[in-house]
Amino acid sequence: MLLLAIILPGVSMLLNGRIISGIIAIILQVVACLTFVFFGIGFILWLILALWAINVRNKVRTDKKLSELEKKVNSSKTL
Repeated sequence: MLLLAIILPGVSMLLNGRIISGIIAIILQVVACLTFVFFGIGFILWLILALWAINVRNKVRTDKKLSELEKKVNSSKTL
C-alpha cells in the first residue's frame, strides 16, 4: 500500500476513503506528468503528492488504531 501511495497518490487516497482529496491528487498527477515533460518541475509536484498520500495513509491507519483502542477502553469500563 505504501508503494501505491508513492506511485499513484490519487488512487491511494481514493482507496483510503478520501474521495475529494483523491480526485484533486489525480488531477495534480496529470499536471505533474505534463509539467515534467515540458518544464521538468513535475517531479517536485509528484514528490509533494506522494508525501501527501503517505500522510493521508498514516492518518487513516492512526484513526483506525485509535478507534480500536477506544473500543477496548469502553468495553473494559462496562465490565
